Amino acid sequence: MVEVTMNGLDEMRKLLEEGNVDVLRTMVKQMAEAFMGAEADALCGAGHGERHPARANCRNGYRSRPWDTRAGTIELALPRLRSGSYFPDWLLSPRKRSEQALVAAIADAYLAGVSTRRVDKLVRTLGVEGISKSEVSRLAASLDELVEAFRCRPLEGLYPYLMLDALVVKVREGGRICNVAAVHAVGVNSDGRRESLGLDLITSEDGAGWTAFLRGLVARGLAGVTLVTSDAHQGLVDAIAATLPGAAWQRCRTHFVRNLLTRVPKAAQPFVATVVRSIFAQPDAEQVAEQHLRVVAQLQERFPTAAELLDEAGPEILAFAAVPKEVWRQVWSNNPLERLNREIRRRTDVVGIFPNRAAALRLIGAVLAEQNDEWADSGRRYMSLEAIAKTLRPGSEPALEAAMIAA
Repeated sequence: MVEVTMNGLDEMRKLLEEGNVDVLRTMVKQMAEAFMGAEADALCGAGHGERHPARANCRNGYRSRPWDTRAGTIELALPRLRSGSYFPDWLLSPRKRSEQALVAAIADAYLAGVSTRRVDKLVRTLGVEGISKSEVSRLAASLDELVEAFRCRPLEGLYPYLMLDALVVKVREGGRICNVAAVHAVGVNSDGRRESLGLDLITSEDGAGWTAFLRGLVARGLAGVTLVTSDAHQGLVDAIAATLPGAAWQRCRTHFVRNLLTRVPKAAQPFVATVVRSIFAQPDAEQVAEQHLRVVAQLQERFPTAAELLDEAGPEILAFAAVPKEVWRQVWSNNPLERLNREIRRRTDVVGIFPNRAAALRLIGAVLAEQNDEWADSGRRYMSLEAIAKTLRPGSEPALEAAMIAA
């Protein structure tokens, strides 16, 4: 503790005028810890070590917590209580993993000198210019460990429904800016709940990259897949067939309709979209197939190329009709993943260009891990137990009963 005397104050003033950061850090640290100590004493009902009849709690040592300031990172000693807990919300904001990863990515880019004008203001608002390289490394290392554990965890049980998608991010590699594909998977387990199953970065969205990704999921325990929903990227479709034998493939309805509408004049697009959607509005699988044939015939005369595409894609876009009707809306498109992609984009767009692949994997992985925790904690099922039971063992009442007991 710096002794508060006139000579001490004069010496401190001199050091501050010289820009001595260590003295400034010491002052900030002592002031913050004094405030926290006062708060802890108030919660205890008495001063530290003081005997008092109104005492309701006792101190129980300290725990260390880094605090990023303009003077650099300061290790604070947070008071611990014997009963309950104390955390200075007014001073330290417990960041979510995705927010930590965002700060780490921006800081990494900024310290590497690759930050852009578009993000410079945000970088300074976050105070990243005051974070040391060692602090960035420490934050990144802790997040890397968390994301790696999430990405490599064993997959237990059955996942009858699987959704696959990819989004492109920009990464600096070898002095160039490259596009890499972040591929990820979401599954619905036998309890009817969604899980984020995996994430990887591949150089190009080709068959080899998707095959390696799916083989990794299978090696970790992915099993029981009945239906896979994705877009019609040929490399992805081939990878599904090679790694998930027996699983049906549902071509994303949303992507297909967009492709189909490019084959008709703009003025006719609303009409064509409406009649195509009528295929999916039927009450059972038989009427879905019949309506598909009727729509193909209806479009044949005016829009023959669109009718041809709709006819050829029949087995791909109607695969959903083979599973219980209760889940049709959840499996006939990749819209749930599109919403998740938008949440990822909200963070990656802030970074713009990642300094390396590790930073991209860290940020996207943290977002997915956070989303996975929210799904697990929500208590809501994405699909009912009845629908899952019908999927696993069509028409089996014992399977339904067993699934409900297991839940």
